[in-house]
Amino acid sequence: MKKILILMLFSASLSMHAQGKMFKLYHDAAALTADANTVVKDFTVKVNAIAPVIVVTPSAIVNTQPYLIFYSSKSNQVNLPVWREVIPEQKAFFAKLAGSAEEGEKMFGYFFNGFYVAHEMGHALQHASGKSDPNLYRNEYTANTIAILYWRKTGHTQELKQCYDYAKKMVKQLPNPVPEGEDPVQYFNDHYEELGADPYKYGFYQFAQFAKIYEDQSLGDFDSYIKNF
Repeated sequence: MKKILILMLFSASLSMHAQGKMFKLYHDAAALTADANTVVKDFTVKVNAIAPVIVVTPSAIVNTQPYLIFYSSKSNQVNLPVWREVIPEQKAFFAKLAGSAEEGEKMFGYFFNGFYVAHEMGHALQHASGKSDPNLYRNEYTANTIAILYWRKTGHTQELKQCYDYAKKMVKQLPNPVPEGEDPVQYFNDHYEELGADPYKYGFYQFAQFAKIYEDQSLGDFDSYIKNF
């Protein structure tokens, strides 16, 4: 019994150690892959302890694409971007909104080498449980909610607060892409491909969602949310 308890505590310690390295800019693709996979496995264990729906644990890989970070249900992989491979236009986007190239790199690290790993695992959970929402806006909202609750559960409140501060700063600068008089949810669903191709338009939606969910005082905890999912 003591050996089992020691192994459990050691495993938990390793998990928190790796998670503590997230929310920063990675230059080493191998290190990013290793730490992200620790988060992926921890997320899976925590979900399956409540409801064993993720039968095959996804894997995280470095695969820098214009989408930056995404979950592929076909390969069951979380695809991550490494900064040195990000296209110049996207680097300029982060630098402009953050106020400097250095701060833009930091912002990128917090979101795309940190927060969004759990967001994509939210999509993996949706796929594994057969609960991907045909309403694309709600689908993203759910993934963002799951990610915020997961990072809170794992003690990353300071990192989430920094993400929130960045999100508020970005939303203030980004023009609202929704034409006057149109419903923002319906517009997102109808113009998803167009919005996804423009970081300024898609960024407005994603960061506005983050801020709204973060400020929502009615949210319960991760375990309760997953039980009711």
